[in-house]
Amino acid sequence: MKRLPAKGSSVECRIQEALFHAQDLKFKAFHSRLIPTIPADTVIGVRTPELRRIAKEFGSNPDIKNFLEKLPHKYYDENQVHSFILSGIKNFDECVEQVEKFLPYVDNWATCDQLRPKVLGNTAEHRERLLKSVKFWMQGKLVSGKRVQDDTYVVRFGIEMLMTYFLDKDFDPAYLKKVAAIRREDYYVKMMVAWYFATALAKQYETTLPFIQGRKLEPWTHNKAIQKAIESYRITPEQKTYLKTLKV
Repeated sequence: MKRLPAKGSSVECRIQEALFHAQDLKFKAFHSRLIPTIPADTVIGVRTPELRRIAKEFGSNPDIKNFLEKLPHKYYDENQVHSFILSGIKNFDECVEQVEKFLPYVDNWATCDQLRPKVLGNTAEHRERLLKSVKFWMQGKLVSGKRVQDDTYVVRFGIEMLMTYFLDKDFDPAYLKKVAAIRREDYYVKMMVAWYFATALAKQYETTLPFIQGRKLEPWTHNKAIQKAIESYRITPEQKTYLKTLKV
């Protein structure tokens, strides 16, 4: 049975109404199982193309800041729309400010990974400024100084930004050391470390390989990084064969 959104004329109510109108109950049942850290009844069940459309529709609304500042949101799908809206912000300073307001309320891997603002890495100057924020986030801290009770997704987001924007022409081997030094029991942080090193193997193989050969990661993350690298089409068959011999 479909649930009804809240009634009202606020931008929040209208976004909820749009989300419920796009609800897919079969998708809700499937997707809820992929994000076990949040209650299933907070998932409306809206597919990504519809989330993008809704974010685009409301992103330029003059009252959208009322939605962005009304945290926490009631529904997971609202968080997804929030991520898409932030990802479309064109001004660097405004984007960082909004990201820092939102990060303390990110409570699942999907919302965290959805948050990929292009403006943060679209110029060399922006990437240089972003790197300063990344260093805070990877420590579970906000640049603003605000404390986060559960910093799992702050750390994950920091690693994600390093992976997204600093594995190509702005790559520095020192970043590998910083990520390898992260020791957390949080599953979703460990998985992101593994994802980072798998991507680093695909993009910077010769520089990254010694970290795998030298077992610089804890065993679970080490093996997961190899697994994800082997699954990548960017890793050659010869490299995959060799990486398999490095599992512990």
